[in-house]
Order: sequence, then structure tokens, then C-alpha cells
Amino acid sequence: MRRIAEAGSAGAGNTEAASGAATAVVPADIAAGRRRRRRRHLTVCAALSLLVLAAFAVSLMFGQAVYGPLEVVRVLAGEEVPGASFTVGVLRLPRALVGLLAGAAFGMAGITFQTMLRNPLASPDIIGISSGASAAAVFSIVMLSLSGTAVSIIATVAALATAGLIYLLSFRGGLSGTRLILIGIGISAMLHSLVSYVLARAAQWDLQTAMRWLNGNLSNASMEQAAPLALAVAVCAVGLVSLSGNLDTLRLGEETAAALGVRVERTRLLLIFLAVVLLAFATAAAGPISFVAFLAGPISVRLLGRAASAGSPLIPAALVGALLVLAADFIGQFAFGTRYPVGVVTGVLGAPYLIFLLIRQTRTGGAL
Repeated sequence: MRRIAEAGSAGAGNTEAASGAATAVVPADIAAGRRRRRRRHLTVCAALSLLVLAAFAVSLMFGQAVYGPLEVVRVLAGEEVPGASFTVGVLRLPRALVGLLAGAAFGMAGITFQTMLRNPLASPDIIGISSGASAAAVFSIVMLSLSGTAVSIIATVAALATAGLIYLLSFRGGLSGTRLILIGIGISAMLHSLVSYVLARAAQWDLQTAMRWLNGNLSNASMEQAAPLALAVAVCAVGLVSLSGNLDTLRLGEETAAALGVRVERTRLLLIFLAVVLLAFATAAAGPISFVAFLAGPISVRLLGRAASAGSPLIPAALVGALLVLAADFIGQFAFGTRYPVGVVTGVLGAPYLIFLLIRQTRTGGAL
């Protein structure tokens, strides 16, 4: 009997030891998985940063005239290089800077709305915020004969006002992503009708200016546009990254986020404000470059894979947005027999993806 008891006691001890070992292994596996996802996140960000840097360099070096890396560096350092100082410093550098900053702004704004509303269709250019800026800019150009900074200011204010209107109309005891998207699409249709009416009354010279602005165009980019855009991107990026933890929690739903200590409405309003400010400044500088905000988020999430949970998707989405704009602008300038605005190229890329997404969600019974 004593041997049996001793054997039972030894067996129980072995069982407890095995259980303790298993318990020790599980946290180790979890920690290893987190390290792998974190490495993947950093690797994707580093690779995208290198691609953006390469696209920026190509935008400065290549064109009707080709300049080497040393000549470009000398121009950026402030030296006077015959030919290159004007072509690179005056023409190409502002264009590339505005493209990079606008793409980053569109990317961060898009992923913020898509994550917050848990819907890939909840992009600012789909739900009408970009349309508000476009309609105000066209009205200012055609009806008020304004230009330059005045048009940019009016477009920025209109984007903020449109976002506020969409939010108020869709808020009914809480914010429904589906309701906000549908109301935004309806308001976007109304604003497009207004734009069509204004363009029908425009003089030929105003029509050309308005159409360049509507298509999204970097041909008139200047350092005066790049400076306020850079400030807006820097300030809003810091704000969005600081709220990224709450943004990720909102993906779990309002009730769950509130139970986890997130002040849902306050956080949501701050996120919407920062994202719309980014969108407004980018649209004012480069026009409503279509589908960049829509595409940047899904592409970055696909690249991250499971590592999307290891860090904020804001930075990868910003890098993808910048890469899309720089690449599309270069393709529009030199890949065809004629030059196309950057918004035309991104529209060709984005429209098929939008159709695919709508078809897939309809087949799977998913909501908007």
C-alpha cells in the first residue's frame, strides 16, 4: 500500500511538473510570435521606406534631362549647378515633395477611417469628404475667380465642413459605419452634381484650371504648398500615432472599446478631425488624387499580414500612399506618348479594386 501511495505521489508530481512545463512553454511561444510579428512589421516599414526613397530619387534624377546622383545632391546642398539647379531645384523638387507628403497624408487618412469604421469602403474619397473640397475649389475658381492660396483655404474649410455634416447626419444614438458610408456616398453624388453644373457655366480658361485641380495634379506644385502640408502631416501624424492604441481597440466594436476604457465618442471625433485635416491639406496642395486613401490601407495590411497586430498600420499606410503617388506621377509623365495627371493614373489603378471589393462583399453577403 505504501509503495502504491508513493507511486501515486510520484505520478502526481510528474503530472504537476509536466503541467508547469507546458505552462512555461505557452508564454514563451507567445513571446516568440510577438517578436516575429514585430520583426515583420519593422522589415515591411524599412522596405517601404527604401522604395519611397528610391521613387523620390528617380523623380529628381529622370525626365526630359537626366542628372546623376551627385548633381542632385549638390543641388539639394544649395550649390549652383548649371541646368540642374533650375530643373531639379525649381521644377522637380517641389513636385516630388508635394507628391510624397500628399500621398502620406492620404494614406494615413484612409487607414484611419477604414480601421475606425471597420470597413474597407470607408475611405474619405468614397464617403464624400474629398468631394466637398473639390466642389468648394471649383466654385471658388469659376464663380468667385479666386486662385492660389484662397482656393486652398476654401477647400480645406469645405472638407472639414463636409466631414462634420456627414458625421451629424449619420449619428443616431451612436455612429454606424454603414450609415455613415451611405450618407457620405449620397452627399458625394450631390456635390458631383454641383461640380458638373458649375463646370457647365465656366469660361474656357476657368474650365482648364478647374479640371486640372479636379483630376489631382502636381504640375503646379511649389515649395509654398509643401511647407504647410509638411507641418500638417507632422502634427497630425503625431496625433494619430498617439491615438493608434485606441484606434485598434475601436475595431473590436463600441461596447468592447468602452468596456476597455476607451472614451469612444471623444476618441472618434479626434481621429476624424485629424484625418480630415490631413486630407484637406493634401487635397488643397495636390487636388483630390483619387483612390490613394482607398488603396494605401488595404495594401499595407496585406503586406504586413499577421504582423498588422504588432504595431500601428498608420506608418506603413503613409509609406504606401507616398509610393503610390510618386510612382503614379512618374508613370503619368513619361510612360505614355502624352502626359496624364497623377489622379488619372491612380484612378485607373483604384477603380478595378473598388469593383472587385464590391463584388466580393456582395457574394459573401458582407455589409458595406
